[in-house]
Amino acid sequence: MTTRIGKSEARMRLLATADRLFYAEGVRSVGIDRVIAEAGVAKMTLYTHFPSKDDLIVAVLQYREEKVQAFFHDSMERHSRRSKDKLRAFFAALKEWFESPGFRGCAFQNAAVELADPKHPGSQFVRDHKRRFFESLRGFVEASVGESGAKVAPMVALLVEGAIVTAVITGSPESARVARDAAIKLAEEVKGK
Repeated sequence: MTTRIGKSEARMRLLATADRLFYAEGVRSVGIDRVIAEAGVAKMTLYTHFPSKDDLIVAVLQYREEKVQAFFHDSMERHSRRSKDKLRAFFAALKEWFESPGFRGCAFQNAAVELADPKHPGSQFVRDHKRRFFESLRGFVEASVGESGAKVAPMVALLVEGAIVTAVITGSPESARVARDAAIKLAEEVKGK
């Protein structure tokens, strides 16, 4: 029983360390030896949990997805107290994320660019994540304007993805407001039809 707990703690330490390093510096530029050293585990411990760096990359992306979902859930709950509109709450959370210390954009966008190979398991995870993210976003749009929101959800998703990239490039959270205003205008137009 103690060994199982130790392995679980070591695995979580590896994931948290690799997530921090991959997000800050990139999945390709951070080596396994650095993850091992900063996590304070033996090389065998890493390979027990993750047979290859590719396995670690996918596990980190899964770990990051859970963190992103938790962040947006909590942030939207706080912002929903002021506005019951889920779409507005989402964009308020987006701006909050852009303003967070160490913001370096979307870990999934970053990984897709770095991995380059569309057949890499990490690239496949990113595509699946973006589909799940889109479904959540579509739900927020529909909650704001009804089922007709499904028509504009793809446009809103592109606004969000562009706002993320723009926030990284400009170093400003302003793109969240611009994307919000455009998304709300689109949603209102479809609602009015």
